[in-house]
Amino acid sequence: MFMKKKRPSLKDIAEVLNISTTTVSFVLNGKGAEKKISKELIARVETYLKEINYKPNLVARSLRTGSTRVLVFMVEDISNHFFSKVGRLIEDICYKNDYRVLFCSTENNVKRTQELIHLFHERQVDGFIIVPPPGIEKEISYLLENEVPVVLFDRKIPELEADYVIINNYEGAKQSTQHLIDSGYKNIAFITIDLDQIQMHDREAGYRATIENAGFEPQILKLPYNTSNVVASREKMKDFFKSNKNIDALFFATNYLSQSGLKAIHQIDPQLINKLGIISFDDSGFFEMYSPTISAFAQPVDEMANQLMKILLNKLKNKEKPKPVKLVLEGTLVERESSSKK
Repeated sequence: MFMKKKRPSLKDIAEVLNISTTTVSFVLNGKGAEKKISKELIARVETYLKEINYKPNLVARSLRTGSTRVLVFMVEDISNHFFSKVGRLIEDICYKNDYRVLFCSTENNVKRTQELIHLFHERQVDGFIIVPPPGIEKEISYLLENEVPVVLFDRKIPELEADYVIINNYEGAKQSTQHLIDSGYKNIAFITIDLDQIQMHDREAGYRATIENAGFEPQILKLPYNTSNVVASREKMKDFFKSNKNIDALFFATNYLSQSGLKAIHQIDPQLINKLGIISFDDSGFFEMYSPTISAFAQPVDEMANQLMKILLNKLKNKEKPKPVKLVLEGTLVERESSSKK
């Protein structure tokens, strides 16, 4: 039977190197240079730590410093191309700043989101980036009142004085709709999700305003948010397309709706995709692989990730309470074959 090897303590390391435990601690926490410890001594400590494959006790460190060096990225669906891409960039930024990040999906479910927030808060994570579902105001407010660093992403909560990074959804929807009109389409349908969320309301409002300004009639299909039953939503899309044969263009409110809609179009008629104007709010790497390639209103993923982490890291480092940063970014219309002129 093998005995588990005892983890060496700071005192053990200090005795071997004939230095103080304080010096070992400073080097371990990356504060050697700050504390005027010589480069040679820092290198000697780091070399020895590698030799013995020393792994710090993170629980002990969190009790000592009051920091777990762990952040949470909480979105509606981490498998969604947009959220996973932002999450991957955030993970890299966290790693460079000696933080680790936990990813989780809420499915836009309030109860699930509440449970996740309570769980991670009890585990004393250092901060949150949250895509908030409707009805989660109380929990976000609790975190803010307890000075837990929180940055909202993709959507804001108007009633709360909280940091957020969002996109100009209204303007993005206007640009996308106008692009289809300028390409010669007149019967443009908007396919969206039936959720009481500010970003969805803004996208619909941008579409409506542009359509009505052009003297056309809005045609809107709202689908329930249900990631477990994509087939049912696709059937509703097929019924909508079949019963509105005058439609000559489609504007999808999200990239996952676009992908599901493209499959529905193909199932109705493989040639139909070549007859319709198509644009998606949110880009996807898959859109360049379709024939025709699919136009999209692309969100600035890199800038979003950088700004989210810039705000959160500033909140973590700044002991004073900085004024909330309310950032609204602009997207880019990516014109491809699916929205070319009729």
